[in-house]
Amino acid sequence: MRLMIVRLGPLAAAGLALASCQSSPKSAPVPTSKSASLLAMEQVAISAHKCWIASKDPAFKSYQMANELNSFSGTPRFLLVPAKHYGGKPLLVVQSQGNSSRVDVFGPLMDDPLGARIGSDIARWQTGNPSCNAAA
Repeated sequence: MRLMIVRLGPLAAAGLALASCQSSPKSAPVPTSKSASLLAMEQVAISAHKCWIASKDPAFKSYQMANELNSFSGTPRFLLVPAKHYGGKPLLVVQSQGNSSRVDVFGPLMDDPLGARIGSDIARWQTGNPSCNAAA
């Protein structure tokens, strides 16, 4: 018995040494949930597209929406640009940053008579109300 322990001892020591050289198992990356800013912007962008663009609202017929929600900068946003010049200067920027659900709206359209409507629509959609019309 003692002879067997003496013979197996070096083998056991070699096995332990080999096991200690092994790298720790790699764990799969844990999927992260959407940021508050992305959740807020998805909600607002879906309603804006439905109410302003897809509905063919006459007030927005000369604009088209450029969606940039999949931004890697942490600033999901969408833009309203001239319908006939998609690459043109944005006339409206609607965005949120970081892990905030606050939505910022700015651009030349906010100084237009349409600005008041845009502001109230965005505020309503940000609260979770997807309605296209303000409550009477």
